[in-house]
Amino acid sequence: MTPAIRAKQIMYEQMTENGDLRGPMNAGMKKEHKQGEIDIRALQQKRQIAEMTRNRIEEDMRENHPYFDRPLFFIGRDSKLRRFCHKIVYAKYEHNSDGLNGGTSKIKRRYKELYSLVGLMPYLDWTMVIVTALSCASMLFESPWPTTGENLVMNNFYLQVADYLFVLCMTFELAVKIIANGLFFTPQAAVRDVGGVMTVFIYITSLIFLLTMPKHVEINSPAQLLMICRALRPLRIYTLVPHIRRVVLELFRGFKEIVLVTILMIVVMFIFASFGVQTVGGKLAACNDPEIASRENCTGVFWQKIFVTRLEVYGKNNDDIHPKILVPRVWTNPRNFNFDHVGNAMLALFETLSYKGWNVIRDILWAREGPWAVVFIHIYVFIGCMIGLTLFVGVVIANYTQNRGTALLTVDQRRWHDLKARLKMAQPLHVPPKPAESAKLRRVLYDIAMASWFNNIFAGLVLLNSFTLFVPWNVEEEDQMHVILNALTAFSGIVNVLFMGEILLKIIAFTVPGFWQSRRNRIDLLITMFGIFWVITHFFVALPASVVGGETRLKKFTYTFGYIVVIMRFFTITGRNTTLKMLMLTVVMSMFRSFFIITAMFLLVLFYAYTGVILFGMVKYGQAVSKSKSSNNHTVEERPHIDWKEERLLVTVH
Repeated sequence: MTPAIRAKQIMYEQMTENGDLRGPMNAGMKKEHKQGEIDIRALQQKRQIAEMTRNRIEEDMRENHPYFDRPLFFIGRDSKLRRFCHKIVYAKYEHNSDGLNGGTSKIKRRYKELYSLVGLMPYLDWTMVIVTALSCASMLFESPWPTTGENLVMNNFYLQVADYLFVLCMTFELAVKIIANGLFFTPQAAVRDVGGVMTVFIYITSLIFLLTMPKHVEINSPAQLLMICRALRPLRIYTLVPHIRRVVLELFRGFKEIVLVTILMIVVMFIFASFGVQTVGGKLAACNDPEIASRENCTGVFWQKIFVTRLEVYGKNNDDIHPKILVPRVWTNPRNFNFDHVGNAMLALFETLSYKGWNVIRDILWAREGPWAVVFIHIYVFIGCMIGLTLFVGVVIANYTQNRGTALLTVDQRRWHDLKARLKMAQPLHVPPKPAESAKLRRVLYDIAMASWFNNIFAGLVLLNSFTLFVPWNVEEEDQMHVILNALTAFSGIVNVLFMGEILLKIIAFTVPGFWQSRRNRIDLLITMFGIFWVITHFFVALPASVVGGETRLKKFTYTFGYIVVIMRFFTITGRNTTLKMLMLTVVMSMFRSFFIITAMFLLVLFYAYTGVILFGMVKYGQAVSKSKSSNNHTVEERPHIDWKEERLLVTVH
């Protein structure tokens, strides 16, 4: 055993802090533990022993195998090139190190979260995250429309710039990482897990696409497959950001529980699908001509009204002048679903898990079979959607907390953990000291500014100012509600002047440095300045110009800017009430804690969006397009035979 390993083992044996390792006799699993209890110290000891064993094996491999830990089998372990590349790969900001002087430490304490975010990854990984994000943003502008192809990457030079930049930067990244850590069979090889394989795959497919750059992409061709592989580019960020990678790993660790919940949901869907097939299977079809009720009479053609707008235009409901088209009668199922067999029934029930379209199924079941059939879909929505999806999300969250270790905490420990996270985001209450006895005016204004009734009055003004938006603020509304709109905007202008008076009062009472200490005061000052700017431009520039017949573009701008200021002012009410402030702080804290989870989901959705554009970008969807078409004798969708030589379909527009 090497001296370094021996010293590390002695250090672990001498630890006596709470929660850390103790001697081997005290850290083992106690026999008197009840079933289901977990000895945290024993788990820590096993982890440390496994780490020490791994380090010992690596040291033995380095001593006994000359090609071990040699990148590409010919770069030396201590070569200058490898050390230089190692510095590039692992260069990062150490946010935990304190500055030498007090000023630097104060700045670091103020922007601690920002410094922690910068120190999350090495500079090289941060650069690749930015380059990948730019490349994904460039892919957002790609579109198969128009059909001339100027919005495709192979025909647009500006879209190709991001691809060239991505491939060049990724070439440099993989080169220095392979030289520093090796490609295969080294402790920190570039390809040592699924993330490394995906990284190399994305690089190879991007390079091949850039070299070939197909000008014409056919359906189901290798070029289309290459573009689909190129759509995997957003998932590259998964392997770069450690927190997002941890989210994915913890999700796959709970794969067993997720599969069990999925099986439960499939069983529930199968039960309700079988019931639906037996009760309403083959009974939901109807003729597209609402005047035909029986299947035998659903033949021939009929005049179908054409609705090109939902507006109440002249002649919309007049049978004599309404536009019509002659169409064949069709006996068909509802466009979005049917219960003719278990497969289609399960597909319809699966789509209702997201609460989309279940009310359409309910209405059609009511119209075809009566009220008794509605109970079936309501029970399924309650069991499948409300309970099933909640159970699925609960399993994911339970697994996530268990892998993070918070699942082992007691209720009080979890509350303390949440309180510490909330205290990190909470700001100290910056209350300036009360003025001296000699400054009588400032003392009076200070007492007024700190009084609760003063804060409540301006909180009420914020609410009243928000109520002025119940009428749309635009130029078109002036013709119909001229007096009401002018009264509301005038009231909002008076309120903005009052807020300016509040700001001046606080500046006199607190002094400028004391007023500037609070972030809430700075936000109020900014919004108040916007409000005064709106008052001046709207009442002293835009309105006089419109009275004398000037252009209305300035008035459109002032109306838009005005209601934006009112909306911004409404959010300041959270700082005037303690309960609302704590609620907003909780919401913001939850958003920060879920940032990487939301980012992971967004990247996955982005990948599916890119793939959908490649596969279905030219697909047109209409009301007459159904999910499936069948010509067998068992389908309920039957189209009548029309002799187009003898009977010509005529289109008439009156």
